[in-house]
Amino acid sequence: MNQVILQTQIAGQQPKRGKVRDIYDLGDKMIIAATDRISAFDVIMKNGIDKKGIVLTQISKFWFEHLNSQIKHHLITDDVSKFPAPFNEAADQLRGRSMLVKKTKVLPIECVVRGYLAGSGWKEYQQSQSVCGVKLPAGLKQCSKLPEPIFTPATKAELGEHDENISFEKCAAVIGQEAATYIRDKSILIFKLASQYAESRGIILADTKFEWGVVGSDIILIDEVLTPDSSRFWPADKYEAGRDQESFDKQFVRNYLESINFDKSGSGVELPADIVSKTSDKYIEAYEKLTGKKFEF
Repeated sequence: MNQVILQTQIAGQQPKRGKVRDIYDLGDKMIIAATDRISAFDVIMKNGIDKKGIVLTQISKFWFEHLNSQIKHHLITDDVSKFPAPFNEAADQLRGRSMLVKKTKVLPIECVVRGYLAGSGWKEYQQSQSVCGVKLPAGLKQCSKLPEPIFTPATKAELGEHDENISFEKCAAVIGQEAATYIRDKSILIFKLASQYAESRGIILADTKFEWGVVGSDIILIDEVLTPDSSRFWPADKYEAGRDQESFDKQFVRNYLESINFDKSGSGVELPADIVSKTSDKYIEAYEKLTGKKFEF
């Protein structure tokens, strides 16, 4: 029976709970379960979005497989029957929404790549004609396409705090020049490949964020990849620079919170049923448009 899952409960196991994910440490591996929790403005709401965790996991799985020839990543399997005990007996909670992955030393940088001028980037551009120290041409509009995708890293915030945009130089100071150059170049490459694919499906990838981890001598792609939670996806047929765009993400939630003057701090609120339903439909639509498959979970 399908139900909204705000927390996974595995007998004898205690996960680390993030904004959306429950993470179970298995030593050299981890199980990452995407719940149906939803956060907006870095605050977790009181109720969840039906099927959201499954959509996030299945979209990430799609991209890991799509990008397999280009990059090493942490996914081992999403087949719960192949998970170690007792997780392999919890398919009712974990099916479709969890992955067994390699454990890495996580690089403390959010690797943001922007192809369009939106969100905090647009706000910064209006003040300085630059984003995270990257100078941009004059005369760009809200949601304008940039001449080339730009890498605008951010520090990874603790739960309940906000990420902070930083320059590439600061990124290199945190993790070293070689690692910073590698994750910058790979993040931009993946963004370009994903953008080309998404456009073939009638979707604009406006921006996204990646996370990377170190295992052995390799830096590999980890966490969620190119999902509606980590990316701005816009319908290409409705795109027009100079205004906000329709999107395949939690924009319904953000708009609702703005309408009630939510203070973007403290505890979350109970979202109305219609906002939950519309948001769930948008996540599922994103999955189907990106993958070309019917959502059957």
